[in-house]
Amino acid sequence: MDKLLEMLSENSDFTTEELALMLGEPEDYIAAQIKEYESQGVIKGYHAIIDYEKIQNSNVLALIELKVMPKPETGFEEIARRVIEYSEVKTAYLMAGSYDLAIFVEGATMQDVSAFVSRKLSALDGVISTATHFVLKCYKEGGVVLSGGEEDTDKRSLIL
Repeated sequence: MDKLLEMLSENSDFTTEELALMLGEPEDYIAAQIKEYESQGVIKGYHAIIDYEKIQNSNVLALIELKVMPKPETGFEEIARRVIEYSEVKTAYLMAGSYDLAIFVEGATMQDVSAFVSRKLSALDGVISTATHFVLKCYKEGGVVLSGGEEDTDKRSLIL
């Protein structure tokens, strides 16, 4: 991956001045490169990574495994397009392995996520089965370590 893209994916809060300094390039070149990546659709957007454990009443996140029947003409694309239209679906991946689609779903409660899966996802034409896994704790997201503080430090000692 391009070094500029790598740095932006790690921290999109860098200024063009900071990026230019770190990459040893002129600032106007870095600004133009970012603008080009944005116009080409290489950079799709910027977002904050939030540690939801530090927010009271935050939403529930679940990983849903979907086994689906691909269509002869469109393969997995048609069902994937229908799945990602739901506002509850935050992320979707086509997978290789024991299931076809992995989606991350967000809801106010576990019951909301369960209702979404049973009433909407499972009811879609082409969905063979689902498996729901509720996220209990997030340790790292987007390359950023979220767990911190004294309770998270490793208290083991090396014994020689």
